[in-house]
Parts: sequence; structure tokens; C-alpha cells
Amino acid sequence: MTTAPSAPRPPVTSMASRTRLPLPGPRAPLPPGALAAPAVPGAPTAPAHGPRTARGLPLGRADVEAAAARIAGQVRRTPLLPGLPAPGLRRSGRELLLKAEHLQYSGSFKLRGAANAVLALGARRMVTGSSGNHGIALARLAASLGAEVTVVLAGGAHPAKIALIKALGGRTVRVAGGVAERDARARELAEETGAVLIPSSDHELVVAGQGTVGLEILDEAPDTETVFVPTGGGGLLAGVCLAAYGHPVRVVGVEPAGTPRYARSLAAGHPVRLAPGDSVADGLRGQQPGAVPYPVIRDRVDDLIAVSDAEILAAAALLRRRGIEAEPSGAVALAGAVRAGRGSGLCVAVVSGGNTKVALMAAAAAAAPSRTPCVT
Repeated sequence: MTTAPSAPRPPVTSMASRTRLPLPGPRAPLPPGALAAPAVPGAPTAPAHGPRTARGLPLGRADVEAAAARIAGQVRRTPLLPGLPAPGLRRSGRELLLKAEHLQYSGSFKLRGAANAVLALGARRMVTGSSGNHGIALARLAASLGAEVTVVLAGGAHPAKIALIKALGGRTVRVAGGVAERDARARELAEETGAVLIPSSDHELVVAGQGTVGLEILDEAPDTETVFVPTGGGGLLAGVCLAAYGHPVRVVGVEPAGTPRYARSLAAGHPVRLAPGDSVADGLRGQQPGAVPYPVIRDRVDDLIAVSDAEILAAAALLRRRGIEAEPSGAVALAGAVRAGRGSGLCVAVVSGGNTKVALMAAAAAAAPSRTPCVT
């Protein structure tokens, strides 16, 4: 495992600007296609484990591979779809593919991390704090496994996502404030009830599960040069970083301009907590990096890009014209790819979720009647 660079990272002056913050992380590069071929003699190889998290537990690609085996019966291996004829992408000469996590069984990538944690822990009673998609994933799992889940949601949670959690049998609890208050209440409930706390991103098993998105991308398209990843709590970005250890692919996180917690934290050299922010990407409103994702992202991410609400909505409209109904959070990575607009080679943008209002209402109508009392 290489160590983090000692030079300080440049400060961020305006995350709403169109300037990217370069954040080169140490990597163990191999020639393109090396994942599908014997290692080149003398070339560095991927470490067995990545950085240790704040809890002292090492994480590596092996954890992501174990997660892939564990969750194979619960998740869908989503396809890589042909890219979009966006003017900025045409000018760049890049080929862009879309990782279709909006087609995942729960409507988002969140099912991967949730399934890995639930199955590994054998959880029967669970508590989580969620903006919606993680809660939907846990409620779906709980319904199929005969387990119970309580989902704590902050004030900005989408009503249609709350309705689907209830329709799947989940219990919901609303709190005032932002993501920090939501997660604090979830921890309290877990301690009070003895339920297993399964955070939406800040957990080793959740991060490893989300990393299976990266494994599938590099397995199906090993010559990928850049992966654009939507970034909220950081579980998906950290997971893709783990999957990318030992591969020369560039990993680029894309944050809403109003909540650039990772860019600000990496610029400061330590996790920074922001005030509650607002964005059309309701699933990406986290206030600070998680203890588990932060060191992984710090040591492997290549770049972070901030995108405005207007750019996110434009990317969502671009996807709709392609026949892809993505929620705003699910269009953030494409917005980052369009903004980057330079370079060449094969790129992949993760369409992380398709839980639009119409999709959520249809799913709620199709769900089994609630099995547990719902509290709001």
C-alpha cells in the first residue's frame, strides 16, 4: 500500500465555479487490460488491503470481491449502456458508457451495500438513517427475509420515497434538521432497541458492497480510462476506489456544488463538516465525509468535480431523451462527465438511481401491504 502524498492539497476557492480540483491519489498502476492478463514482470500489483479506516479496519479489493459473491443472489448485474450524443462529449472525442444502476432491483445501487451488510451480519432487526434509496433497499431486503427495519429520515426526504418504504413494510421516523441529526437519531434508536445499525454509507460492509459496481465495470470494460461516480456520503465512490486498486483507471467523484464535503475535506487535509445544504440531488446532501469512506477516497480518487443544479437537471433531461428515467441524484455523474469534456478514451458514468416520482409511485402500488406500523 502506498502512502498518501505529503504535499498539501490546494484550497478550494469556489466549488460552484467550473474549475476542477485535481486530487491525484497514490495508485498501483498496471498496463491497460492487465486485469484480464498476467501481470507484467516487475510491475506493481494491487495491495491486498487498502487504507485503514478510522475504525482501524483495513479495506481492499478482496473485500469487494467477497461482497460480490455474497450478494449475487440478491442483486442484479446491471448492464453498460451506449452513451449519449452530448455536444460536449462529441467535441472531446470520448466514448461514454452508462452503468445502469437505475435498473437495479430497488431502483438504485444502494441495494448492493445494504445486502452485503444484512447478509454478512445476519441482521433481523435493523435501523438506518437514509435520504430514501438506502431505506428502500433495506425495506425490500427486510420484506424478502422476514426481518424488520426502521428508517430515520430528515425533513428534506422525498415523500414518494417515504411512501415506498412504508409500502414495503418499513417503519419510518422523521426528524428535524439535516443528515447529521438524522444519523444521530438512528444511532440512538439502535442503542435503545438493540437493533443492528446499518448506515447508508459509513460502514465497511456497505462500502464493500457498493464497490461491486466498480468490479462489474472493470470486468466488462477493462480498458475504461475514467469512471465518473456520484458522491454523497461517499460509499459508492469509496467502493469504486477499492475495486480500482491495481488498475490504471481514473476515478472521478462528482458532488453537487452546494454540498462539496469531500473536496473541502481533502483540501483541508481532514474531514470537514458543512452546514446543511440544498440540492435537487436529494440523495447527495450529506454534511461530512464518513469515517470509513474518507481514507479510501483520500488515497485513491483522482479528481473531484462540483456540478450545479442546472447541470444536474440538464443531464437528467439528456438521459430522458435517451429513454433513461433517472432521478436527479442518478444524473450527477453524467453531469460531471459533460462538464469534464476533455480527454479521449473510454469513460463510464454511473447512473446511480432511477427512483423518480413516477417510478416510486408505481413501486409503492405494486408492493405488498405494510407488515409493521409506520410512524411519521
